[in-house]
Amino acid sequence: MERTFVMLKPDCVQRGLAGEAVSRLERTGLKLVALKMVKPSKDFVEKFYPSSDEWLRAVGGKTLENYEKYGIDAEKEVGTKDALKIGKMVKKWLVDFISSAPVVAMAWEGNHSVDIVRKIVGHTLPLSAAPGTIRGDYSVDSSDSANARKRPIRNLIHASGTVEEAKHEIGLWFSEKEIHSYKRADEAAMFE
Repeated sequence: MERTFVMLKPDCVQRGLAGEAVSRLERTGLKLVALKMVKPSKDFVEKFYPSSDEWLRAVGGKTLENYEKYGIDAEKEVGTKDALKIGKMVKKWLVDFISSAPVVAMAWEGNHSVDIVRKIVGHTLPLSAAPGTIRGDYSVDSSDSANARKRPIRNLIHASGTVEEAKHEIGLWFSEKEIHSYKRADEAAMFE
């Protein structure tokens, strides 16, 4: 059994979709082991999102790929074609957005929980998320639309990408006392 971290972003909470997101995750058989609503500070969110050049370049690179796909001139749109600079812009927008309103932080436990949650949540770009996923069903945002408005993509939810990332993120958001152990009523039917 592994754990993963999920954050329902301000757009999910403000649109009244928190219950839907939790319900979809519960129905898979994953176990909710920690949950809280919090309005995080900018300093906290700054620590939550990585600051490595590698991560920032990857974020900026995704934006550049989308611009190229849709024939948008990055230089004209955001003033640069440098993936690192674009990544720094996007991180600032993320920090401002995530710290702007309450979010719901959760830890989930289950067999291959990181991969299962990522599958249920859908592609990071809602435009590319499959129908039936949370992002595919409830968001239509894109990087070109978001960047034109100088804001992050409104994709409702954050889900850890790896087990290591999940451990780090759960440790940031929850103390050991806030993580609970219990048996779900349906565990025997699913796993024994």
